[in-house]
Amino acid sequence: MEHVQADELPALHTFVNGLGQDLDAVVAGLSLRYSSGAVEGHNNKIKMLSSSRGHHSPRLSRNRT
Repeated sequence: MEHVQADELPALHTFVNGLGQDLDAVVAGLSLRYSSGAVEGHNNKIKMLSSSRGHHSPRLSRNRT
């Protein structure tokens, strides 16, 4: 992170600053064995079904559940 701050790349400075502000969460997310993958998959399915309601016939939406 110190090397990035020393470089002339402002976009990376913003990214590294964000990482630094929440460093405990970043380290925990990369090192703990717990995963929110199942929850994220369920959320993704709900979003897909919600967005498809207006774009496809009800028959197609019903087949995805």
